[in-house]
Amino acid sequence: MTMKKATWKCIIPITSCYKTSPLPECEDHVSKHSSFRRLSLSDLSNPSLPLSVEDISNSFVGSKLQVFTFAELRIVTQNFSRSNFLGEGGFGPVYKGFVDDKLRPGLEAQPVAVKLLDLDGLQGHQEWMAEIIFLGQLRHEHLVKLIGYCWEEEQRLLVYEYMPRGSLENQLFRRYSVALPWKTRMKIALGAAKGLAFLHETDKPVIYRDFKSSNILLDSDYTAKLSDFGLAKDGPEGEETHITTRVMGTKGYAAPEYLMTGRLTTMSDVYSFGVVLLELLTGRRSIEESRGGRSQSLVEWARPLLKDHNKIDRFIDPRLEGQFPFKGAQNVAALAYKCLSHNPKPRPTMNDVVRILESLPEFYECGPFVFIPDDIITEKSCGRKGVKGESHKEEGGRKYWHKLHGLRHRIMLLPRPLVASLDSVL
Repeated sequence: MTMKKATWKCIIPITSCYKTSPLPECEDHVSKHSSFRRLSLSDLSNPSLPLSVEDISNSFVGSKLQVFTFAELRIVTQNFSRSNFLGEGGFGPVYKGFVDDKLRPGLEAQPVAVKLLDLDGLQGHQEWMAEIIFLGQLRHEHLVKLIGYCWEEEQRLLVYEYMPRGSLENQLFRRYSVALPWKTRMKIALGAAKGLAFLHETDKPVIYRDFKSSNILLDSDYTAKLSDFGLAKDGPEGEETHITTRVMGTKGYAAPEYLMTGRLTTMSDVYSFGVVLLELLTGRRSIEESRGGRSQSLVEWARPLLKDHNKIDRFIDPRLEGQFPFKGAQNVAALAYKCLSHNPKPRPTMNDVVRILESLPEFYECGPFVFIPDDIITEKSCGRKGVKGESHKEEGGRKYWHKLHGLRHRIMLLPRPLVASLDSVL
């Protein structure tokens, strides 16, 4: 496929350097970008103006994306040798390589993963472009870093930071390996949740659409990073509640309302997160066709069990051999149950998911958190807080405030329905 070169006249300066930092107490766990208009896929949808490689590079001012030649990437991967082969997905094969300033002056020395588009595969130029559009502008500690790309004639390649532990899928399901410890599983879940929350909370929300264990990559410390943005979509804006799109994704992870109607919202990602959380809990894949009947679907098999915290032994991964905090596992099961609601409205937001996971015993050292409905406290609740209305002026209100004040470093504000569901297992 040969692309006709055209000059793209609407070049938008982009500042793509985003880094999370510790936030003041009681601020949002996921902050938003500084104000700018992010380039979206819809900006490139005009078929009469196909972009050239120079157009893409000029569009991301400040992104520091490298534009590699195909010859350079042959050198980097030792001519795409089998010894450098890492795996293959819907996009195409992936090879390990190494770049440094010998290849190009000023280039940081580091191992990389080079993804080569399979021209006969399931994905194509549109998915390759989506990867560049999203990862070329969005930066977060829980998104895989895109270093550069190559576009020469029919060749489409992407160059990422190398993730030495591969995917969560490989770490969780590979045979004859040591089972992932509980604390590591929860670290991965929290990191992936933060990545999704960041996408949902950007000025122009992003719906990931293909959240699954094979798309969660792990560095040497098991820090989770989301990869493969080929199916990602810009979310609804303004008064819009959803976007309608062709149903795509992976069997076993897609939300039921999306499968039935094609309507996509951030809650679709929350459902998919619930499936992965269930995989971490049970050690089972989302779909296991070797099992019979209802047990083939992990969600259909496990969701009824999640409601009863006394049945945790029936679904928890036996490879953990009992090495997990019982109360913590109950909380995670309750959270998974809420994420997997058939109705999208009761599902928690990803910000809520992050807060709940951060409250687990694995992630705090100051004693258990107290869950409080967020409609009880006023918004200015970091200093001298008061109960909504005038009740804090009354004796009962004062006593209630003093009780909260003593717990102020351990309060976790959540929507009231979510607090009720968690209280059932605390």
